[in-house]
Amino acid sequence: MESYLISQFLVLAAAHFFAVASPGPDFAVVIKQSINLGRRNAIYTSIGVGSAILVHVAYSALGIALLLQQSPWLFTALKYLCAAYLVYIGIKSLRAKPSNDDGAIEVVVDAASETFVRSFKLGFITNVLNPKATLFFLSIFSVVVAASTPNIWLGAYALYLSLATAAWFCLVSMIFSQQGVRRKFLALGHYFDWLMGVILILLALKVALF
Repeated sequence: MESYLISQFLVLAAAHFFAVASPGPDFAVVIKQSINLGRRNAIYTSIGVGSAILVHVAYSALGIALLLQQSPWLFTALKYLCAAYLVYIGIKSLRAKPSNDDGAIEVVVDAASETFVRSFKLGFITNVLNPKATLFFLSIFSVVVAASTPNIWLGAYALYLSLATAAWFCLVSMIFSQQGVRRKFLALGHYFDWLMGVILILLALKVALF
């Protein structure tokens, strides 16, 4: 086993840890799901985020990331697309209405009606369109991952990064969906939705102006 491959993996794993742990659109969306819809749906969204990592690794390994780097207009289009999607999610949160006495029941009903596909798709699309993730993998595959890296190792990297990302956000889901934590946020009712809406729109502006 080549020592450079082990060193390469360790650098990749360390860089990924700091990147995935930093707050961003994925983090905001998973917390929103955790509070509003509970642990199960948040975990579905986390799996979607982790699965999207495979897309980033695939286009980076194929050299498509270089096309993004050499085509500023294409990367700009990606940024605006991501920003528009975050604004869309944010506006949906801002449109939340004050809950009545049956607010807790409504949350349970909403959580039950939220399918795996919808929750998964939310996480998947949020991460795929995240230019922060694009820049991360562009940098990693340009600086850290050698062009001579065997395909089997690239596959192992992809699997690790996907599983590690999903595991991290599943942990976030479990923390923020705990009854005590969730109850405190739900006590804010629609104010929490409005707050998340503002945060998502601010993240959209940050992405668009990056």
